[in-house]
Amino acid sequence: PSRPTQESAQEVLPLQANDHVRGDKSARILLIEYSDLECPFCKRFHRTAIQAVSEYNGQVAWVYRHFPLDQIHSKADKEAEAAECAGELGGEDAFWKMTDKIYEVTPSNNGLNLDDLPKLASQIGLDENKFKVCLDSGKYAAHVEEDYQGGIKAGISGTPGNILLDTKTGKNILVPGAVPFDSLKSSIDSLLKG
Repeated sequence: PSRPTQESAQEVLPLQANDHVRGDKSARILLIEYSDLECPFCKRFHRTAIQAVSEYNGQVAWVYRHFPLDQIHSKADKEAEAAECAGELGGEDAFWKMTDKIYEVTPSNNGLNLDDLPKLASQIGLDENKFKVCLDSGKYAAHVEEDYQGGIKAGISGTPGNILLDTKTGKNILVPGAVPFDSLKSSIDSLLKG
């Protein structure tokens, strides 16, 4: 088997005030994922990232950033905005519930009907009308684009684009693609040993 590459990302934005974090914000290792909600590989990796946060119990936190590849997934931008609206209306918990929900129901590759987004919002306990007002306003489009540009600066070219950042040493490892948990684990362990 090929050795996992230990390539570093370029300019990685440290934890931002408006980042969405699952797990302990003061965890030593940040798994920064640049993700596209219509990407089938992101859908698969979503479970892997959840597993990493739970197995590393406080040592790994997952930072979710938007990286919609709108040339191929024209719906991904609006879905990213939907997750942000959920976060605005219901806090961090609702952001993650909406993200989980979209991955759960989308067949990927632009398969989700955008008209279903308000219904999904109500399924996770949000006010459907308030959600629709937020989504229709497009107020989060600029934030989604900002995340995307940050990913470009970090050297992300596809999704999921993952960076493991060791907040203690400042070292990072680029982990491109939907790697299996074991592969992610070996990269995390190599940083924790450092």
